Amino acid sequence: MTKAYIYDALRTPRGKGRKDGSLHEVTSLRLSAVTLNAVKERNNLDGHAVEDVIWGNVTQVGEQGGCLARSAVLASDLDERIPGLAINRFCASGMEAVNLAANQVQGGAGEAYIAGGVEMMGRVAMGSDGAAIAVDPSIAMNTYFVPQGISADIIATEYGFSRDDADALAVESQKRAAAAWEDKRFDKSVVTVRDINGLPILDHDEYMRPGTDMQGLGSLKASFKDMGEVMPGFDKIAMMKYPHLERINHIHHAGNSSGIVDGAAAVLIGNKEFGEKHGLKPRARIRATAKIGTDPTIMLTGPVPVTEKILADSGMSISDIDLFEVNEAFASVVLRFMQAFDVDHDKVNVNGGSIAMGHPLGATGAIIIGTLLDELERTGKGTGLATLCIASGMGAATIIERV
Repeated sequence: MTKAYIYDALRTPRGKGRKDGSLHEVTSLRLSAVTLNAVKERNNLDGHAVEDVIWGNVTQVGEQGGCLARSAVLASDLDERIPGLAINRFCASGMEAVNLAANQVQGGAGEAYIAGGVEMMGRVAMGSDGAAIAVDPSIAMNTYFVPQGISADIIATEYGFSRDDADALAVESQKRAAAAWEDKRFDKSVVTVRDINGLPILDHDEYMRPGTDMQGLGSLKASFKDMGEVMPGFDKIAMMKYPHLERINHIHHAGNSSGIVDGAAAVLIGNKEFGEKHGLKPRARIRATAKIGTDPTIMLTGPVPVTEKILADSGMSISDIDLFEVNEAFASVVLRFMQAFDVDHDKVNVNGGSIAMGHPLGATGAIIIGTLLDELERTGKGTGLATLCIASGMGAATIIERV
């Protein structure tokens, strides 16, 4: 089988996903085009250089609808002969775009792809596209649907994580992200977003709160307690599914959950011949990809079984992995991953994660692959695994190794 290599990985800074965020006036289309142009310019891609652009975005409505991938190609400086495919695997959309591209290259369907995604959460509200699993009783009742925040609290309850555990992880995420920016670890990959006059709009992740401490987080109200215990009473639905739980321990809040932000990311993937043709040196090989379905009520445990699957499929063990990127959708997701595999936190999200820098849904999967690659190169380590939990009960993972 043909090997698929990563030749480049880049992202925009993450802006606060609200009206006063620096990227709020930038459309999903424009931010996507900015990202695609950066790939083209950094790698001197002329003409029909890549087979396709596979672009993830979760809320595919309004300006993020209508096959945004193809629109982004046409709005960019890429050749119009390059098509575009918009995909949605919820929070893993950016990773699934990369995995699909890698698998296409491995199967011989083209020499190269640009893959990644975008989400402008301050412009296109999460959930504004509707979702059958949340609003259609014929499926919501049968799956014991609860919102993701309740699911995160179920994980904490089921696996014994306290509020202090979650808050401590959040504080550490903030410290690591601040240290990474101070040490310029993201300089290789972050592309400044500029206005039409070429003036910078944003050149750093603006969601971070480096002064976060346990005392400050301790003053925050649990975000999902009322919807769980009062109206509409999702705790009762959860306990119908898990009758062994006497109550749900609500530990998550805005400070130990992922931030709502705007952002985009892209990865350039190709075979050996593509690199030789364009004078590019591969940075890593995509060794394995995997996806899996999981319990839709607890919903966010996917990183554990999908990691088990990808390791088994590739004949590897957890000890073969040098570094991990586990998306910090909620603190309990990462805590459960480390508990399940007995992985030291020193190997997980070493430059912070979505709790500190934010989670632009359609882009995050591509972001963490790029972050993982940069850190492998910085530290001289060889192999990394990136994984995310996914809404409605799924998991996705990618293993990369430096070349």
